Amino acid sequence: MGPSGTALEIAPSDSERAALAKRFGFLSLPVFSARVTVDRLVGGQIVVEGRLRGRIVQACVLTLEPVNQDLDETFRIVFKPDMADDRDPESGEAVLNSQADAPEPLTGNMLDIGEIVAEQLSLAADPYPRRPGAKLEDVLPKPRHGGRKGQPEQRRHPFAGLAALRDKPRRGR
Repeated sequence: MGPSGTALEIAPSDSERAALAKRFGFLSLPVFSARVTVDRLVGGQIVVEGRLRGRIVQACVLTLEPVNQDLDETFRIVFKPDMADDRDPESGEAVLNSQADAPEPLTGNMLDIGEIVAEQLSLAADPYPRRPGAKLEDVLPKPRHGGRKGQPEQRRHPFAGLAALRDKPRRGR
């Protein structure tokens, strides 16, 4: 990276898009590109900003039919070199900072921009894609009626046997 930063255009090949789709469980990733800038701030912090564009095809969580999601997302991540992890003094566990623009630790002097873009792609994807109009009632099995209309089938409670034991008198007491 030069003193004035750098700009990158990322356009994965067909095989790279297929590998990303497989990695994140998409049915396909027919279109995907990113434009990323990397700049150094005063104090040594590194800012990675970018914009993702593309289309993800995922399986509907209800019907498993393909669902398209068009992407046009921006992101901004700040990295700080030689930043020590904040640790809880009692447990020794890492403490997460809840500030939106809190810097991420940067160990060494290298950033994998491709991996950063891949992570942002996974975050931009809908975790529960649903085909328009799909309802849970459409995919659930229909209740069976025991030959009588309007009367739901009586099921035996799994702990009914224990209830009988509870009511039984005990010997020796």
